[in-house]
Amino acid sequence: MGKKVVTFGEIMLRLAPEGYYRFVQAEKFGATYGGGEANVAVSLANYGFDAAFVTKLPKHEIGQAAVNSLRKYGVDTSKIVRGGDRVGIYFLEKGASQRPSKVIYDRAGSSIYTATTADFNWKEILDGVEWFHFTGITPALNDDVAAICLEACKVAKELGVKISCDLNYRNKLWSKEKAGQVMGELCKYVDVCIANEEDAADVFGIHAANTDVYAGEVNHEGYKDVAKQLADRFGFEKVAITLRESISANDNNWSAMLYDGTDYYFSKKYKMHIVDRVGGGDSFGGGLIAAQLSGYDAQRSIEFAVAASCLKHSIEGDYNMVSMEEVEKLAGGDGSGRVQR
Repeated sequence: MGKKVVTFGEIMLRLAPEGYYRFVQAEKFGATYGGGEANVAVSLANYGFDAAFVTKLPKHEIGQAAVNSLRKYGVDTSKIVRGGDRVGIYFLEKGASQRPSKVIYDRAGSSIYTATTADFNWKEILDGVEWFHFTGITPALNDDVAAICLEACKVAKELGVKISCDLNYRNKLWSKEKAGQVMGELCKYVDVCIANEEDAADVFGIHAANTDVYAGEVNHEGYKDVAKQLADRFGFEKVAITLRESISANDNNWSAMLYDGTDYYFSKKYKMHIVDRVGGGDSFGGGLIAAQLSGYDAQRSIEFAVAASCLKHSIEGDYNMVSMEEVEKLAGGDGSGRVQR
């Protein structure tokens, strides 16, 4: 396909007990890698796009292992800056039934935390690129990284690169006030905004009427209102909102909506039995970007993004290991899970 996409953020080492063991029971941890924007880059590479991931990683072997995990799936790692001392870590305990999943971060002082605007030449990085993606997790790291994001957005705008952002609010990283202030500035440059019902409320104080995520209620009119408020405030071309109804840690209903400034498009709803939900939102973002770059119309785009994300919930690890064909098959109505012979 050859269309170039660049994503920017932090990739972390993920350490997880086997199966459904709790942290305190675990005697060994499985090591994989992942991070919001890295996950999106892997999705796009799997779909055949020319996807590059930009970050800063140490020169030592653990930094190299993170780079290798991306290379394995065809992500361009040539723009990664090497330096600093550590790879951020997150520990994941998988939830089951009524017990939620739990994440513990150990990421302070990682290489990307020590990065400055001098580390990245965005004119060079974004040359010939069609799409730039970041999430709200990256500027949340510290003011220097937020400044790098802002510079990237300004250069992308100058070069006519489409910009997408997943709001992805993380309360362990920053306050709602700080998030609103920093993201408010960055969102002026964003063309396609991806959010869920909680992000819009947490970051910008925009609430969906008559919706309770914990009760599993989804109110379509409320989401239309949230998308319109977001688009009106920042001038987004498109707003995508994922709609997750949590029945338990293992069982969720999953659908989404796309607003194009005029009309609202709702996807079909999938009943998912979850293997691993980390990276679910990122796989949605990757699907939406792929659909937009492929020239799909609004309805087909939202169906593709939701189907891609639905499949990710069946895959261990952060990365979405699916092809365009598999996503198209599910989006087209084959969700039976029957053996393909």
